[in-house]
Parts: sequence; C-alpha cells; structure tokens
Amino acid sequence: MHRRTLLSAIAATSLLAVTTGCQADSSAAAKDGTTTVTLALDWTPNTNHTGIYVAQAKGWFKDAGIDLRIVPYGSTAPETLLAAHKADFGISYQEGVTTARAAGADITSVYAVTQKTNVTIAVRAGRDDISSPKDLDGRTYAGFGAPYEKPLLQKVIQNAGGEGDFKQVTLNTSAYAALYADKADFAMPMPTWEGLEAELSGKPLKNFQLSDYGFPAIYSTLVASSDQFLKKSPAVAKKFLAALDKGYRYAADHPDQAADLLIAQNKSVLTNTELVKKSERLLAKEYYKGADGGIGTQSAERWQAFADFEYQAGLLVDGDGKKLTKAPDASEFFTNDYLPAAK
Repeated sequence: MHRRTLLSAIAATSLLAVTTGCQADSSAAAKDGTTTVTLALDWTPNTNHTGIYVAQAKGWFKDAGIDLRIVPYGSTAPETLLAAHKADFGISYQEGVTTARAAGADITSVYAVTQKTNVTIAVRAGRDDISSPKDLDGRTYAGFGAPYEKPLLQKVIQNAGGEGDFKQVTLNTSAYAALYADKADFAMPMPTWEGLEAELSGKPLKNFQLSDYGFPAIYSTLVASSDQFLKKSPAVAKKFLAALDKGYRYAADHPDQAADLLIAQNKSVLTNTELVKKSERLLAKEYYKGADGGIGTQSAERWQAFADFEYQAGLLVDGDGKKLTKAPDASEFFTNDYLPAAK
C-alpha cells in the first residue's frame, strides 16, 4: 500500500524530459462507439481503488460509454505517465501532485478518494513511555526515504512541544514488524491497511493523528489527470468521474458488498479477505466522506496549506531542479469542475 517515495525520488528534470515529444492523450474511440480511457494504478489493487472496481463490476463505466483500461502498477509512476500523456487518469496523492506540478509537469488532481489524512505517526501499543509526539525526540524513525518525511515529523513533534530531533532508518520490512523487532521506535503507516494488518497479526499500534498537532490535512489518495486531456476531452472526463464517483459512493454506503466486488476481480492479490473487509469498513466510516458528508471534492485552502509547508521545507523545485523562490499557487493543482453535481 506504500508508493510514497517513488515520485519524490524522481528529479524534476527527468519528469519533464519524459513529456517532451509525447503524442496526444491515450483515449480513443473504440469500434463499438465507446471511448477507451486508461487509468494507471499506483500500486497493486487495494481498498484505495475500491470505487474503480465497483464501477467496473456494476457496468457504470460501460453505461457511460467508456471502455476503461486499468493499467497495472509498474516501474513508471502514474504521475510520470500522466505528465507524459501516456495515461488519461491515474491514482496519486497530494505530495506527488504538488511536487510534480511545482516542477511544471502537466498533472491536475480531479477527485479526492480520501478526505481524511490516511497516514499517522505510530508506535507499539504498549509504549507507555510515548504518550505524545514530543516524546519522540531522540528516538528512531523507520521510514521510506521520502524527502518530506523528516520536515513533516519535525513540525508535528515541535508542535507537540518537542525539539524535532530524531534518528532515521529506512524500512526494509513492514512498519509494525520493525517496531516490534525494536529496530525503530516510530513509523508512519496507513491506518486503513498496515494498522489493521498489525492488529490482525497481534501487534497493535498506538497512533497519533497529524492534524491533532497542527499539520495540514492531506489528500492521501486522489485521482489525477492532465490539463491536456481535460481540455481535449471534457465530456469524457465528466462521464468517467461520474461513474467513478458512483463507485466510491456505493463503497461508502455498502462497504462489505464493495469489498466483495473488489476481491472478486483481484483474487490472486487480495487473499486476506478479513483485512480487505476491515479496511473497507474503516474507509467507509472515516475516510471517504468529509465532515460535510461530501465525497470527491477538494479545497483550495487544503492544497495551499500543504504547498506552503512543502515550500517552507525547501522541497519544491522548478523544471531545472532549482528550489522555488516563492510558494506556488496551489489553486492550479486541482479542479472540481469535472465532478458530477453535488448530491
């Protein structure tokens, strides 16, 4: 479920270089009158993708005149495929889009799959000596090596009253396994998957929500496209997102049935059905819907707050790999214009 280091490891110049000389978007009219649309996954199929597979199983893409081709995750990040116009849509996350867009890549977020930040700071459940992030000073963090991890953790620890001084090691196993093996004191797992996996394995975690310590809320999973595709095929984009939205709304209202549809289409990958169902129930209860009950929508305030953090941490560079000299206007990083009318 973790694909958080890949885009950050891509130099902005190489990301933009791959877009040079690319052809038009990959959507095309099929012989039967439907439009072929490609969607690149960010990892192997999992519960972040449930709405996609629900809509596919229910025939909602087909009903919209769309022949959806799901592109399995490979060595090329979805952000790169989108910027190169080699995929019409792709699963991404706020940090990935922010990094790419700041560097001039043609990528725009069009749908927020999760409204609540789907990552926490976690320690072993029995660590009574750690009751707040401020207690993480001097401890060891097991992470994925992404540039944003250290400044994020420093900000949270400092907001909790600590100094933000800790050691780092790179994970070569699951977060909870590293914590229980005493290889590290804290990590940042996804509570909707690895947190549940830890619980089912008898190795529960104690979590600290980033937003409880002043860190901006993050769209941890989203669907992105490119301005080129959106401007060239606005009607197709709207039909695609209407079907997708229908899938995620079904998942929010019927998590068990949605999980069954996801599993049925990915039996070789999703073998732990108990984990999948627990994950789907948690997503439906806390993550798909915002505080106002909204699904899919994004806010300029949220995007700007995270872009400001990334800029202040010195993490954003332009197309030449040079650090930005001012915070970008993050209102250009996303759009709600292609979403179906609010229900």
